[in-house]
Amino acid sequence: MKRTALILTLVAAFSAAYAGGIDALKKFNADTDGIAGTFSQTVKSKKKTQTSGGTFQILRPGLFRWEYTKPYKQTIVGDGKIIWLYDIDLKQVTKSDQSKAIGDSPAAILSDKNALDTSYTLKEDGTTDGIDYVLASPKKNNGGYQYIRIGFKGDTLAAMELKDGFGNQTAIRFSNIDTHPNPPRSAFAFTPPKGADVLSQ
Repeated sequence: MKRTALILTLVAAFSAAYAGGIDALKKFNADTDGIAGTFSQTVKSKKKTQTSGGTFQILRPGLFRWEYTKPYKQTIVGDGKIIWLYDIDLKQVTKSDQSKAIGDSPAAILSDKNALDTSYTLKEDGTTDGIDYVLASPKKNNGGYQYIRIGFKGDTLAAMELKDGFGNQTAIRFSNIDTHPNPPRSAFAFTPPKGADVLSQ
């Protein structure tokens, strides 16, 4: 379920009006209700590097949908109560309690506007390739990530960099960002396909 943990982290970051990285992130936390777009993701471990990509939709509070389209197809949906992970090739669905899965992870920023100040220490973290980064360090060890770097370019979320408790490093690039999506709530509903194995975690 490492992929689920990663997605839960990813859903914690959004676009905001640019006024410096920290100001942009805090403005998002106060004002942003949803975001949609595409992403590319590279995960580096000691043994290998994996790349993937797809599309995402997020609607506050607590609704999200991530569709991996390459190199394989996978869907992750948070409907506010349950997180569904559907591996299309394996025809397998894994379900978990959303509140427990998110816990005190960075994804709490999505569902709780107080989480940003409560759970993280923020500081400006320089500019690389025109992207201004904010370093978000957890105030306590939650067994998830050592740090998160959230990058803004202009007024748009552009990048995210993560390092987890195992030393794996993830780099995400966002594109085609829409900060005013209007998806129906039905977009965040999920019914296990007929014939799929359903596992509970």
